[in-house]
Amino acid sequence: MITTVTTKNMISIPQAIARQMGIRPGWKLDWQECDTADTLIVKVIPDRAESGRRLLGKGKNMASGRSAVAELVAEREADG
Repeated sequence: MITTVTTKNMISIPQAIARQMGIRPGWKLDWQECDTADTLIVKVIPDRAESGRRLLGKGKNMASGRSAVAELVAEREADG
């Protein structure tokens, strides 16, 4: 998809990409240059509310009787 840069260096995100990536107002885009000429990498950075929503449930596999530190030490000892 092709977009045009305005005189104020603004662009529009194509609707299909915005929908596919779930991009909403307030989100940020991180622009990074590549070693290849005329190439950019754009990383989508969600707002704080979406970031928090994505984190919910990440620790479900850690039951209250388990120790993450003890499990990490045992794992490292097993690796030698």
